[in-house]
This record gives sequence, structure tokens and C-alpha cells, in this order.
Amino acid sequence: MPFVPPDVFADRYRRIREYLTGSDLQALLVSDPDHFYMVTGFHLDVAPWERPIAAVFPVNAAPFLVMNELSTHHLMMALERRTLHVPDYTLYVEHPRSTHRTYTRDRWLDLLAARLSAAGVRTGPLAADRPAAFHGLRGHLAGITELADASRFLIEMRQRKYPAELEIMRAAAALTDWGQDRYMEAVRPGMLVCELDLDVSRRIVIEGAARFPKDRVEVRVWSLAGAASASPHGTGADAALRVERGDGIVNIIIVRLNGLVVENERTLFAGPPRTDLQRRAYEAATAANLAALEKFVAGTPVADVDAAAQRVIEQHGFGEHIMHRTGHGMGIAGHEFPEDMAFNYRPLQEGEVYSCEPGVYIYGVGGFRQDDTVVVGKTAPEVLTKRSKALRDQTVQV
Repeated sequence: MPFVPPDVFADRYRRIREYLTGSDLQALLVSDPDHFYMVTGFHLDVAPWERPIAAVFPVNAAPFLVMNELSTHHLMMALERRTLHVPDYTLYVEHPRSTHRTYTRDRWLDLLAARLSAAGVRTGPLAADRPAAFHGLRGHLAGITELADASRFLIEMRQRKYPAELEIMRAAAALTDWGQDRYMEAVRPGMLVCELDLDVSRRIVIEGAARFPKDRVEVRVWSLAGAASASPHGTGADAALRVERGDGIVNIIIVRLNGLVVENERTLFAGPPRTDLQRRAYEAATAANLAALEKFVAGTPVADVDAAAQRVIEQHGFGEHIMHRTGHGMGIAGHEFPEDMAFNYRPLQEGEVYSCEPGVYIYGVGGFRQDDTVVVGKTAPEVLTKRSKALRDQTVQV
């Protein structure tokens, strides 16, 4: 499974130049970690607020990077691996102990200004994904008249996935399905929930290393059991939470493969559900998931996905137990753009990727949620996560 290939980055660079030319801008400056990965292929190993960096795309010169020396060997390894798609970089050092380089941390903007000037960018407006991060640049290049906000342009470039990116996400989704199978094998009443999560994470990491030995695989497994699962993002104090017989469990398995994220959530039971209420809530959440999935077709208003799920949950009598939107964008970030669903009325675009995770949450009983990663299709959706959602397949025999 390759990393995102060079032709994707070449096309993004083409789009950046068109954006700069069309907006009469002299250069684009990028420092947000996710945007940085999108335009360079490099996973930042520093926090930009602490060690500022920049990927710079001049309108009439080759792109370059201004980086912190902590990234030195990481950059070298990425070059050898051919996953650094802006190979021209200059480093500044952390403190005055280094005498062999001109620029130290306190002079990083001097270095950025010098590189811009050498690229022919001395006057006119620039654009940046985080304009405030580069505000001081005006004091180093007096001819810079403006720092426009480029975040919307970069967000729109992230929304629709390239075919090569979808291939990576398919492979990641297959690994999450494998992980869901291992989860069903591992869960037993009496286990600490955190113990269960770590055990399944360990198994997925080992399998990921076997499937993708020269790639970047990041894994997270997180669960809530019993009444605690009625709080979708945790109780805030559940370190000793254990799985009890008859509990409903809501899990999430997240895999980020070569910079692209998929998520796979299932509700399961540790033994037969205790009550008919649990069964009915489970069936409502599952039916809502299936109804919403059908809406991921190009041209459908984004909000129609959420409306379809809400309608089903209300028909099952659980409307008052809806606590969140049906899903969110997926991609470089786990919560990718667009950032809203219920109040977003623009049409879905082919090649966008979303989570589909309507839920039912009953205080004192538990939560019920099925979550798939789905690609918006021209005539039909493509559901990447395929683990069964049938109650019989999600009930552990104990």
C-alpha cells in the first residue's frame, strides 16, 4: 500500500498556483499540521506554536520549507522514502549553542523573509492558512501589504478525495473490520473496558505492521459499556469501568493509514441484552444508520443525510434521545470538513468521505450507535466499513 503518490501533490501544487494567480497573490504560507501534510506529504513532528514552520508556495518560484532542526533526520528519512514532496528546506536552530548556522529560533522570521526574498517575493499580498502566525513577517519584508486568509481554499481542496486516497482509505477500513472481529473475540464480562481497548489495539497494531510494514499506521480503540455509554464522549471518570453481562458496549476503532483516517463503530452486547428497551434502541440506531447511508449520493443536500436518520429514530419512538448530528467529514483529520451536517444545505460531491453515525442515548440505560465510513458516489454510496450490524452477529456468547 503506497503513500499518497507524487501526482496528487503535483495536482495540488497546480491548484495552488491557479489560486494565487487568480487572486493576485504572491505566495501561500502553510503551517497548520493537517494542511501541511496535504501540500507536502510530511507529517509534522513539531507543534507550530512552539517551533514555528512554514511550507511556502511562491507564485513564480519553486516551493520550499522553513523547518526546525528537530526535524532534521525525519526530513532526511522522508526524502529517502520519497514521501517529502517539497524537497527544498532550510533549518533554523533551537538556541545559540549552534554557531555553524546563521538563524536561531528567535530569528526564524528573518529566515522566512530571506527565503521569500530569494524567491522573488518582496512586495504585494500573501495568503496564509493561519495569518496570525505570520503577522510579524511584515516587519521583516516591508513590501508585504496583506496576509489574506487561505483557509477556505485549503479546506475545499481537502474535501474531495483523489482515487489514490480512496484506495488507502479502503485498506484502512478493511483493517478496522478485522479489528471489529478481534474485538468480538476478546470481550468478556468482568474485563476492564480500558483493558479490552488496549488488547484490541495491540492486535490491530500487530496486524497493521504485517499488512503495511513500510507504511504509517496509527490506531485508536476506545469503548464505553453499560449506562456509561449513554454519554457519547465519555463520563469523565471511567478508569475502572468494567464490562458486565448483558451490557451494551459502544466501541470505536480508528485507523489512520498513510495520513488518511477511517472510523468504524459498532454497538455490541456482552451476552443477550437484558431488556427489550435495549433491543429496540439498538434496532432504531441500526435502521437510522442504514437509512442515512442511502443518502450519500452526489447532488443530495448534506442536511438530507441527517434528516433521514432523524426521521427513522423518531419513527421508532426515540426522537428525544438524539444528542448529535449524523456524521462528519473524514480524511486527513478524523473530523474532516465539512464541519457541519444538520444545517448544511449544499449538495454532496462525488468523492467526499463521511462518517455515518446516528445514535440513541438513554440515560441510565446506555448508548446505541453504528458508524460507517462512506464515500459519496455518483449514483450510489460506497460503504468502506463492512462489519455486520445484525444483532445476532453483535451479541457475544458468554
